[in-house]
Amino acid sequence: MTNAVGTSVWALPVGVAAAALGLWAYRAAVRRIEAREPRELSREGAARGLGWGTAVGVGLFAATIAAIAVLGGYRVTGWGSFEAFLAVCGLMCAVAVAEELLLRGVLLRVVEEAAGTWAALALSSAVFGALHLVNPNATLWGALAISLEAGLLLGAAYVATRSLWLPIGLHLGWNTAQAGIFGTAVSGSEDAFAGLLTGATSGPTALSGGAFGPEGSVIAVLLCGAATVYLLRLAHRRGHIVPRRSRRT
Repeated sequence: MTNAVGTSVWALPVGVAAAALGLWAYRAAVRRIEAREPRELSREGAARGLGWGTAVGVGLFAATIAAIAVLGGYRVTGWGSFEAFLAVCGLMCAVAVAEELLLRGVLLRVVEEAAGTWAALALSSAVFGALHLVNPNATLWGALAISLEAGLLLGAAYVATRSLWLPIGLHLGWNTAQAGIFGTAVSGSEDAFAGLLTGATSGPTALSGGAFGPEGSVIAVLLCGAATVYLLRLAHRRGHIVPRRSRRT
């Protein structure tokens, strides 16, 4: 996986094009099936949401890997290349957009309309974690960690803003930092990615995440959990928490 991504000069333009196509298809489907404008992908505020989301995503992973490194669970083993970094960016653009459109744009939003915000967050997060069980080196703990740290965080980002741009940015920033900057395994990938750096994790699974990668670290769960709590409190203040349909009735 590392070599395939790192040597593909087409990864960046193809990834960006795939992301753009996905956004276009989502907008077209919402207009045709739901007969409404997809406000969750409004162009107004798109740059701000993507920018802040990407920056926070990078920052959260940087804080995670720094804490793991201080405790002896991560070390830099060599230098990658800027070309590899750009290739990873392209791949992660496509991944972030596709997963956010399906998990938050469709599943969470549709379930929320019928069952309320809390049920939608729980279900979409559980599905998000379960999807990662098909990855190499996947574990039940890794899937649970993904559900807690990423599924809930990304869902909370959507609920707080009622926009998909912030969760897309968070997803992109986290994955790009993980693979494109620090060169670690992503969600149980067979090999660490080659980005700007190549890195290696070691030590107890609770610290380093083991073969699943830093996403399986308790540190990642705690840091992302804190961000999730902040976003949910923000959503509550803004009146964005939707009750169950029976309570609304």
